[in-house]
Amino acid sequence: MSLFERWLSLWVGLCIVAGLALGSLAPGVFGALAGLEYASVNLVVAVLIWAMVYPMMIAVDFSSLKSVGQRPKGLIITLVINWLVKPFTMAALAVLFFDHVFAGLIDPERAPEYIAGLIILGAAPCTAMVFVWSQLTRGDPNYTLVQVSVNDLIMVVAFAPIVAFLLGVTDISVPWETLILSVALYVVIPLIAGALTRRALIARGGEAAVAAFTARIKPASIVGLLLTVVLLFGFQGPVILAQPILIALIAAPILVQSYGIFAIAYAWAWAWRVPHKVAAPCALIGTSNFFELAVAVAIGLFGLNSGAALATVVGVLVEVPVMLSLVAIANRTRARFPG
Repeated sequence: MSLFERWLSLWVGLCIVAGLALGSLAPGVFGALAGLEYASVNLVVAVLIWAMVYPMMIAVDFSSLKSVGQRPKGLIITLVINWLVKPFTMAALAVLFFDHVFAGLIDPERAPEYIAGLIILGAAPCTAMVFVWSQLTRGDPNYTLVQVSVNDLIMVVAFAPIVAFLLGVTDISVPWETLILSVALYVVIPLIAGALTRRALIARGGEAAVAAFTARIKPASIVGLLLTVVLLFGFQGPVILAQPILIALIAAPILVQSYGIFAIAYAWAWAWRVPHKVAAPCALIGTSNFFELAVAVAIGLFGLNSGAALATVVGVLVEVPVMLSLVAIANRTRARFPG
């Protein structure tokens, strides 16, 4: 890792501070940027995430995808954690914290909304940023692509029923535009662009040309991550500074959930002797969230200014610092897994 990458957590911390400061000093600018969205997908953030995902897509070798089926353990861990564990542990933690632990610290009428927002967040596994976390842990790009693709297919049919069951409602309306647009922007388009780039590079100089090109554009991927952090915290800067205690209370169960889910998936992968390049991404997929979908559903069900919407937004803010800490843990424990 380069010196810049080794101190990535420091740069992220500085970007969080910069985002909060700029969001307060120039709310009009960030308001205009926040308004550049379609179907709850912010187009500026989408471009930055695309820049982060694109380098990994170049590394995808379609000819080797068929071998993924010979290594099903990582995929099994991902699917079990995402759909049979994560939504239910998030619901249990939300009830524990907001009905009991924090009962005397919050408005009791708002507690059900915070619980609902956390449930929605926990039932929406990540699509885009997983590729970034996989790249930072030197994950297998082919396997990661399959994990994300299968996860997205299951999400189409499983997300609404799980949320409806846990919330006790029956009229969950899945924002199909958000779901389809996100998958297209974060998976399909970068994958096509990466495949075309890889084909051109292979024709020009083989795998050496691919490695050289991805090394040159990798800094752009990290810059995209940092600018995304600035934007996300800039969008919500006034809210965070106005309600820091409430933000911290909402973040508490999210933090417990994130580190707990990672520990379960990572330990399972270690016990199953899954290679690190598969184990790290499969544990990180279960920890990360599809925040565009979660925010859109929370707003659709409870309104823009609801506690549910705020809870999903806090999930967005917590995710990058938490995921970077888990990336660091994964990289430091690489030697304990099979090569």
